[in-house]
Amino acid sequence: MAAVVKCQREEVIFTSSTTQSNNLAILGLKAHGEKTGRKYIVATAIEHKAVLEPLEHLAEHGFTVTLVKPEEDGAVTAAAVAAALRPDTLMVSVMQVNNETGIIQPVEAIAKVLAKHEVFFHVDAAQGFGKRLPELQNPRIDLISISGHKIYAPKGIGALVMRRRGFERPPLTPLAYGGGQERGLRPGTLPVALIVALGKAAELAARDVEKRNKYCAAIKKEALSAFAQVGGVPNGDVTISVPSTLNIAVPGLDSEAVMLALKDIVAISNGSACTSQNYTASHVLTAMELSEDRVKGALRLSWCHLTPKVDWAAVVKAIKHTLR
Repeated sequence: MAAVVKCQREEVIFTSSTTQSNNLAILGLKAHGEKTGRKYIVATAIEHKAVLEPLEHLAEHGFTVTLVKPEEDGAVTAAAVAAALRPDTLMVSVMQVNNETGIIQPVEAIAKVLAKHEVFFHVDAAQGFGKRLPELQNPRIDLISISGHKIYAPKGIGALVMRRRGFERPPLTPLAYGGGQERGLRPGTLPVALIVALGKAAELAARDVEKRNKYCAAIKKEALSAFAQVGGVPNGDVTISVPSTLNIAVPGLDSEAVMLALKDIVAISNGSACTSQNYTASHVLTAMELSEDRVKGALRLSWCHLTPKVDWAAVVKAIKHTLR
C-alpha cells in the first residue's frame, strides 16, 4: 500500500472504506481547527457525498466551507482553489478523479499552489489509487483516502494515508474509541484477511497499471464511437478523463429511456452508483452548469480490465430504435 504512493509503512492505517477514511481525515481535524482558530475549509462542488456530508457537519458546528465550482470541462482549476484560500484555512480537500464523469482533477497543480501554505491537503483517491500513480506520490499531499473494492479487493476495506511533516503526523483525533488499534485512530479488531487482500490488490494494480489502462482505453474508444452514431455528447472533456469512465447524454432521450433500451445488453447508471436507488439530478453535472436536458439525459458508464467485450452494434441499434 505504501509503495503505491511512496510513503512510509507506518503512515498507512486501515479503515472499512473510503467513506470512513474521508470522515476520519475531515472530522478528525475538527479539534485541531478549533484549537488553532483555523475553521475555514476549501473543497470542490463535485466531491463525493462522503466528503460533502462531513463538511456539512463541520459547517453546522461553526466552520466555514467554500466549494469551488468546476469549469465546463469538469475540472476545477488550481487558480480557483488558490483564490479561495484564506489565512485561517485548515484544509483543502480535492478528489483525484471524479466518480461520475471520470474527469481528472489537477491534484499536482494544487499541491504546488499549497507548497508555502500550512493547510492540510486531503485527496479522496477512491477512483484513482492504483490507476493513476504519479500524483498521489506528491509529498505535499497530507491525507489520502483509499478504497479496496475500486482496485478489486473485497468490499469492506480501505485505508487512510497520513503523511508526516518532518516527524509530525496530521493532528487527527479519533471518531470512535475503545481500543488502540491503528495508532488509536480506528479502534476495533482488524480484518486481517481483507487487509492482506487489499495489499495484494495494490501490488497487482501497480504492476499492471499500464496494461489495464490500455485495455480500458480501447473500450472507451469503442464506446465514444458507438454513441457518436446516435449523437451522444460527452459530459466533460474526455481528453482529461480516466480511460475507464464515461458520462454521456443522447439528445432527445432521457437517461431512463436509454437504460431501459439497453437493460439486456449493458449495465449502466444515470447517477452515482452509491446513490442510484434515490436518483436526483447530479450535483456534479449541475455544478458544471450543463443544460437541464444534458443533466437529465446523463448516462454513466464504467468498466475495467475484467470487463468482457461489448456488443456496441447492439447498443447503437437499441438506442436508434428508441429514437424513432
